[in-house]
Amino acid sequence: MEKQQPMIRLYSVTKRYAGGVTALDGIDLEVARGEFVFLTGPSGAGKTSLLRLLLRQELPSDGQILVNGRNVGALPASKVPDLRRYIGVVFQDFKLIARKTALDNVAYVLNVAGHSRSEQRRLAYNALRSVGLNHRINTLPRILSGGEQQRVAVARAVVNEPELLLADEPTGNLDPDLAVEIMRLFREINARGTTVLVATHDRELIQRMQRRTVVLRDGQVVDPGTPER
Repeated sequence: MEKQQPMIRLYSVTKRYAGGVTALDGIDLEVARGEFVFLTGPSGAGKTSLLRLLLRQELPSDGQILVNGRNVGALPASKVPDLRRYIGVVFQDFKLIARKTALDNVAYVLNVAGHSRSEQRRLAYNALRSVGLNHRINTLPRILSGGEQQRVAVARAVVNEPELLLADEPTGNLDPDLAVEIMRLFREINARGTTVLVATHDRELIQRMQRRTVVLRDGQVVDPGTPER
């Protein structure tokens, strides 16, 4: 049987910034389709830089990045939105639109993708229901608790049923119980076939989840973890 192509493949990826700062230094990494992987390491290890490269928010200084079979660095600018259509992203600070309700925050992603208004509302409602917030669809972010805001952010990230979910310190502003709840949602999303990559420094959370953990230090992979089979 032919081996399935990985969701993420990095070949000798280096990222240098102005001033001589090297965020990533010759990274080699592979994440299989359907894996749930933690990316960890101290502040400044290169976790966020790696996620930004995968999302094509930045370009590598050297090396090659393949996401879902696409050479991310070689994509023309006109093709970047198509790449991101299949990637969900969850941030530490939620990034919700303050003047929009929970439903409209989630539906906004579908609006950009060109869905009809009725389809936007149907899919957004289903996504909010999947994270237990169907009773808060008409609520503005400022009325929601921190945990509820992050669940809206998760619903927004997965409403398009992405093949890849990237999360950058998604539980950094949450108490331990809410952090576990968000990870439970990620586990359910992963069980439906989505590849999940979570950048976090929360060692206790990583230990509880018992998933493959890639450790970065000084821009290098010091432990690639054990790939799931």
